[in-house]
Amino acid sequence: MRLLAFDTATRLTAVALRDLETETNVCARETLDLAVVDDPPAGGRPGHAQKLLVLIQELFERAGTNWGTVDRIAVGIGPGTFTGLRIGIATAQALASATGLPLVGVSTLSALALAAHDRKPAAAKLAVIDARRGEAFVAGWRAGDGPLDAEPMLRPQVLTPAQLARVASGSGAGTLAVGDGASKFRQILEDAGLNVPDEQSPLHRVSAREHCRLATLLAPSSDGTVAPEYLRLPDAEISSKAKP
Repeated sequence: MRLLAFDTATRLTAVALRDLETETNVCARETLDLAVVDDPPAGGRPGHAQKLLVLIQELFERAGTNWGTVDRIAVGIGPGTFTGLRIGIATAQALASATGLPLVGVSTLSALALAAHDRKPAAAKLAVIDARRGEAFVAGWRAGDGPLDAEPMLRPQVLTPAQLARVASGSGAGTLAVGDGASKFRQILEDAGLNVPDEQSPLHRVSAREHCRLATLLAPSSDGTVAPEYLRLPDAEISSKAKP
């Protein structure tokens, strides 16, 4: 099965094109494995709208292929920024409609957890995405569990730093915390005994490679649409409600 996957839930624009065999687990043999990420400079705005389709075309050209060889599209559904998710999901739905390809929505937190599971399968995992406004999007998995093995110990939710500290304390020493939120809230997590990889670790960066793997095990959307996992109101609506 050839999958095209992309994620725009964070500041990164991540795209991957992979050939995977459908199996009962996420350990699949690949014959094509291409991925690219646009990472704007510190302080720069995400380039989802400008870069996404360009990166997809770049991978097609590198693979010497086209839409006719793709079997399924996967898109990250967050949680993440409202604008980023809107761009990614709208693009995915438009491409699925134009090509007639099945569309699968993949949790961005699950994708981060899968990469962490590959690195340390025996450890508990906490996937953390910077939600801005001083908050974090978080989900957790028990020691030995991958993102699709069982019910997560912590379902996706948005947490304040104080709430994150309590969750981290209950996760157990040695829990592996990954994602840009884990990097941002490193001190809180390490004070609770969690293991946070160094700043340059790829485990903190969303990679669409994991979206491809997860999408082989998920049922495609029946109507060609997927719902974003916002977890909270858009910033503009929060600001509007805060006004007198």
